[in-house]
Amino acid sequence: MQVKVKLFATFRKGRFKEAVFEYPEGTRVRDVIEELKIPLKELGIVFINGKDASLDAELKEGDVLSIFPLVGGG
Repeated sequence: MQVKVKLFATFRKGRFKEAVFEYPEGTRVRDVIEELKIPLKELGIVFINGKDASLDAELKEGDVLSIFPLVGGG
């Protein structure tokens, strides 16, 4: 199945802004994050098709997965 993955802010460094990947059925958000070597401690929020999603959410054909890092500031 094809899934578009969009990375934001610091997660783009050395990776990509957005790309379409082929994943097997049953792939979860966590699987994609691990494959991209994004440390879970740096993970802020994840959306599937613009809606908040858990790490254990299963992706479907045509989904858009958006991955944001934690935001710091003061």
